[in-house]
Amino acid sequence: TLTVTTANHWMTAWLGLELNMISILPVIAKQKHPRSTEAATKYFLTQATASALMLFASTINAWQTGSWNITQLNNKLSCILMIAALAMKMGAAPTHFWLPEVMQGATLATALLITTWQKIAPITLLYMISNHTEPIITLSIGLLSILVGGWGGFNQTQLQKMMAYSSIAHLGWTMTVISIAPNIALTNIIIYMIMSAPFFMLLMTTASKTLQTMTTTWTHTPTTTIILMLLLLSMAGLPPLTGFTPKLLILDNLVTHKLTLMAATMALLSLLSLTFYLRTTYLLTSTAPPTTTQSITTWRLKPHQNQITAILAPIALFNITILPTLLT
Repeated sequence: TLTVTTANHWMTAWLGLELNMISILPVIAKQKHPRSTEAATKYFLTQATASALMLFASTINAWQTGSWNITQLNNKLSCILMIAALAMKMGAAPTHFWLPEVMQGATLATALLITTWQKIAPITLLYMISNHTEPIITLSIGLLSILVGGWGGFNQTQLQKMMAYSSIAHLGWTMTVISIAPNIALTNIIIYMIMSAPFFMLLMTTASKTLQTMTTTWTHTPTTTIILMLLLLSMAGLPPLTGFTPKLLILDNLVTHKLTLMAATMALLSLLSLTFYLRTTYLLTSTAPPTTTQSITTWRLKPHQNQITAILAPIALFNITILPTLLT
C-alpha cells in the first residue's frame, strides 16, 4: 500500500497493488474452510482482472502521450479504463459482486482489513488522477453504488455482508465527488474507515456474526451495545454524529456545481441504507430480553482491541465541527 501511495510511475503503482493482493490472499484463506478458500479465489480473480485492466490503461496512455507519470493520464480512453479498474479494485458498483462474498468468507478481522486498509491504494490513485476523470462517469458509478449498497443490504442477516453493502454505499458517496472536490472525497473515505474500524472491533469482542447473535449483546455488555448503536447511526449519517459531516459537504458541493437533482437523488437513495442501519439498531437496543442472564459466559468477551476502539469510537461518534473550516 505504501509503495502505491508514494509512486509516481504507473508500473510502480501496479507492482505495489500486485504485492498487496498476493500478501492478503493467505490472510483471507487462513481458516481451513471451503468458504474461505472460495473467498480468496474470488478476491484473486477480480483483483488480477482489475490489475490487468489498469496495466492496459497505463500502457495505452504511455503509448499515446509518452508519459508514465500517474498525474498525467491525459488519454481519454486510458482514463475511462483506469476508473473502471480502480472501481473494480475497491468494489464500487457495477463491479461490486465480489465484495460481499469475499467478506462473508473471511474472518471479522480480515473483513475489517478489506473494507478499510485495502481501499487506501486505489483511492490514492483515484485522487491522483481526479483532474482527468470524466465527471459523468464518476457520478454514474457513485449513484449506482449508493443504490446497490442500499438495496443489497436490505435483506441481509449476516453482519459481514451487510457491512460489505454499507462499504459499497460509502464508496458511492466518495466516487460522486472525486472529480469535483477530491479533498472532500478523501475526507469521506477516511471518516468511513474511522467509523467501521471500531464497529468491526466491537463485533470481534462480542463474537457477533449475524443479526440474531447481535440481539444478545445487551445482556452481557450494555456499553458495547450503546456504542454499536451510535456507530450504526453515525454510518447512516444522522446529524449530531461524525458520519453526517462528509455527506453534508458532498451534497453542498454538488449543489454548488449545479447538480441539485443529483444531490437530491443521492439523499433519497441514502434512505435505503438508513433502513437497514435502523433495523440493526432496533434489534440491538429495543429487543432486549426482559431478564438478565444467570450464567457468566466468559467466551463472549475477549479483552483485545479495546485500546484502539477507545481511541476511534469517540472520533467516529462526535461531530468534527471544525471540519468545514479546514476544507474551505
